[in-house]
Amino acid sequence: MKTLIITGGMIEADFALSFIQELKPDYILGVDKGLQFCYEYDICPDYIVGDFDSLPGEILERYRQEGEIPIRTYNPVKDATDTKIALDKALEDGSTEIWILGATGTRIDHVVCNLQILKEAWEKKVPVWIVDSRNKIGLPVEKTFSLKKEEQYGTYVSLFPMGETVEGLTLKGFKYPLDHYQLKDREGLGVSNEITADVADVSWEQGVLLMIQSKD
Repeated sequence: MKTLIITGGMIEADFALSFIQELKPDYILGVDKGLQFCYEYDICPDYIVGDFDSLPGEILERYRQEGEIPIRTYNPVKDATDTKIALDKALEDGSTEIWILGATGTRIDHVVCNLQILKEAWEKKVPVWIVDSRNKIGLPVEKTFSLKKEEQYGTYVSLFPMGETVEGLTLKGFKYPLDHYQLKDREGLGVSNEITADVADVSWEQGVLLMIQSKD
């Protein structure tokens, strides 16, 4: 099941609407302020979740009055962010692929948190991608994969260890290739690589790899 989470960070309408049309998700979760975007652009979520502390009250009330979509309300004083709760819901419901809109923006603390919560899905071998008009961010679940140059998301591919060393990192078809390299969390070696071959290959042996594809 392909799930889309629309949460309350930065959402660029033109990009988001085009992305949703292309993605064709099977299931949509509207999360807190992300529900405002759904409301304004007639996107019908299948489930609504959040503490709604940043959502205009009349929008939530409209959905409550309609009574067609399940709404789960949380106390603002809680131990998890709204996006984390939505991700847990997506995993519980059997999602096999998850995409998140509204997980980036000016609140860097929320962006960092959104990156950290991806690991739970990674442990369950469920790919999750955070996307905006400039970036595609996620933790690849397979330790060997390929990227086609004609399909890449932008110009640059950056790779980082997620909280630990990535052992045996090998990159082929990149401007800066690597051969069984030990990528540590105290270096910036993986930033701003570029695909030079028609198909680039990535593999590693141990650790959690964070991949960011950027357009500028």
